[in-house]
Amino acid sequence: QIMKQVPVRFDLKTSHLPTYSAEKLSSLKDTDWNDFLQRVCSLLDSTEKNTGAARSKLNLLYYLCTVAIHKEVASRLISSQLFPILIQQLRAAANWDIRAKVARVIGLLALHTSELGENVPVSEVMFLFFLII
Repeated sequence: QIMKQVPVRFDLKTSHLPTYSAEKLSSLKDTDWNDFLQRVCSLLDSTEKNTGAARSKLNLLYYLCTVAIHKEVASRLISSQLFPILIQQLRAAANWDIRAKVARVIGLLALHTSELGENVPVSEVMFLFFLII
């Protein structure tokens, strides 16, 4: 069965972190960027198993999809500590919606980054995703 992708929308009201625009993210100072990134990573790395936590992760992933199409943001995110957490979520998330959105974020980051370093295992991640399916 083929599932049609729904448009990416995130809910500002339920977000647990400041939802900056891509332009604002790309202009953040290093300390503010690190604080923002730390909050994103801790929300994604949360081990809570309730429905609210899954919905919160999905909302965060929707947000990441919207900012990942910006070249500077994608470049900063793909080379940050967020990428290993995305890989871990792809492997361990029980929720298929979360896995699909994680793969989408990774794909968008790889597509829009200015430079894809050799240390970024995007092809390995996609192979892993196809094994999981």
